[in-house]
Amino acid sequence: MARSLDGLVLAPVADQAPGQVGTRTRFAYHEENGRIWATYEGGDVVQGHLVGTRFGDRLDFRYVQLKTDGTTSSGHCVSVVSESSDGRVRLDETWEWESQTGSGTSVVEEITCPLDRHDR
Repeated sequence: MARSLDGLVLAPVADQAPGQVGTRTRFAYHEENGRIWATYEGGDVVQGHLVGTRFGDRLDFRYVQLKTDGTTSSGHCVSVVSESSDGRVRLDETWEWESQTGSGTSVVEEITCPLDRHDR
């Protein structure tokens, strides 16, 4: 099993469609006894939350977010935890909106120097 997500900051490696998470979004993860949760913001996301479970290297969680245009959206995601070639945590995600149509895949990786609030 890959190391704990607790205290890690992760970011997408590529931008998604407008109004969704992107390379300027930062996820602050927490993990305890098989539970995971995170807050996230940046780019088009003013505030987001996710909560779910971890079993081995598989995460299963729901997310909800408030965007800069004032709309909210929610969905479900399953991720596989691994390590990149340089030892950083990587999540390969498969997600689906529940509040609107759409689904896809994305990759987020551990970052070592989160963006300053002024860069968002």
